[in-house]
Amino acid sequence: MANFCMILQYDGTRYNGWQRQGNTPDTIQEKLETILEHLYGEPVDLNGSGRTDAGVHALHQVANFRIPRMMSRYSCREIQDYFNEYLPADIRILSVQKVDERFHARLNAVGKLYEYRIDCGEIAHIFDRRYLYRVEEPLHVQRMREAAGYLIGTHDFRSFCANRQMKKSTVRTIFDITFEEEDGILYIRYHGDGFLQHMVRILTGTLIEIGMGDVLPSQIPSILDGRDRSLAGFTAPPNALFLVDVFYEDSQEPDN
Repeated sequence: MANFCMILQYDGTRYNGWQRQGNTPDTIQEKLETILEHLYGEPVDLNGSGRTDAGVHALHQVANFRIPRMMSRYSCREIQDYFNEYLPADIRILSVQKVDERFHARLNAVGKLYEYRIDCGEIAHIFDRRYLYRVEEPLHVQRMREAAGYLIGTHDFRSFCANRQMKKSTVRTIFDITFEEEDGILYIRYHGDGFLQHMVRILTGTLIEIGMGDVLPSQIPSILDGRDRSLAGFTAPPNALFLVDVFYEDSQEPDN
């Protein structure tokens, strides 16, 4: 089998998330697989590094697909150009390359970086407002940093998972949470080995409530220990969330 890896980015505003669904064609995976079928004349499965939610964007998503070598008649550049010719303008393929047959975009990923953007300046941003979450009240960022310290490490994040019936393990590791303020925008970046359904958005909603003074940073350990979604904060909206990067072991890292 020939294995191809693609790096892509997309504006998720009008899509129902990454994952193909039976009741709508408006998913990123569906758009890509439709073009793959047109290109090769038969259905081709595409593996994404993870499932971004409806309305969430990606600056650097990774996916791969395998085809029989006898079907591998197009160069990587031809594949990339074909996609970009027929994809809608809010999805773009940045690169395509051949990779080891064993490479799998999701199973081989060892980490992901997400960024949430909060507009908390005195005057709301106009032109980027569709990609920001506006908070009118001043945020105490130092308290948010203090709370983030309790979240870093390996924990059971069931309280921060939208799927209350989750049967699989809800233990994840967060390597780092950083905060950067620039021009009235607060960027919160989450680097972890993986994230549960809506986890980044629930973490963000909880940190915002802490920044507003509604929750104390010292309450985070009890929220984690409670393993109950109702203990954590609100789910921040998807429009301000971006998948920034996907990480692999050096030997498996696809080139940009």
